[in-house]
Amino acid sequence: MAGVDAVVAESGHSFPRHMHEQYGIGLIDRGSQKSASGRGPVEAGAGDVITVNPGEVHDGSPIGDHGRAWRMLYFDPALMAEAIGDIREGGGGTFEIAEPVVRDRRVAGLFANLFQGLATDATDAAGLRREEALIMLLARIPGLATADAAIPRAIRIARDYIDSDPVAPLSLFDLAQLTGLSRFQVVRGFARATGMTAHAYLMQRRLQLSRRHIARGMALAEAALAGGFADQSHMTRLFVRSYGLSPGEYAAARAL
Repeated sequence: MAGVDAVVAESGHSFPRHMHEQYGIGLIDRGSQKSASGRGPVEAGAGDVITVNPGEVHDGSPIGDHGRAWRMLYFDPALMAEAIGDIREGGGGTFEIAEPVVRDRRVAGLFANLFQGLATDATDAAGLRREEALIMLLARIPGLATADAAIPRAIRIARDYIDSDPVAPLSLFDLAQLTGLSRFQVVRGFARATGMTAHAYLMQRRLQLSRRHIARGMALAEAALAGGFADQSHMTRLFVRSYGLSPGEYAAARAL
């Protein structure tokens, strides 16, 4: 389905703070994990639905020694905006999911139905079934709210400036001049609002840019340079830390 990435994982890997460009909705199939999200620290176990918003800084570690298994669907913001607009009958804007963990058997069942349809349904009516399943799932997800309301305007300006061109050279002085804040205020305010320093945020945006290039079939070394990294090894280290697999493994999975 265009605009959706599906992930199946079983791992004891502890993910450091990172973020995604997409909305993520998933289901813990086995084990449990703890994570720090932009909506507070949470724990999730088997049968729980987990969510993440675009740009939300989060991490994730298994609880216990046996790891955890999960399935995730990552939705492009444009796809989500269209679906949520339909549900709200034309309400526009950017939205975020308020609940990082949803303990609702019906929501879990709707997610499983959508995931199954995306993974296996190759019939002529597959498109209709998938769209229906997506709308039904989103309609049951609690707490869709307007995004960015709690982020100070000056920090939004700094964040949006980074988003506009992650590859461009950038200094703390540049962000201070842009926002009218002192460098210290930028450092403190950015970390408070996003959970990540401006430099770490920049690196995540560069990583996401390289990831998009890899998904389109670009060679790894070229994708690293196009994403603003000094070399492929720098990109690879951050890629493995953030996603739990290497750029080569990701490229191979996308080519299937």
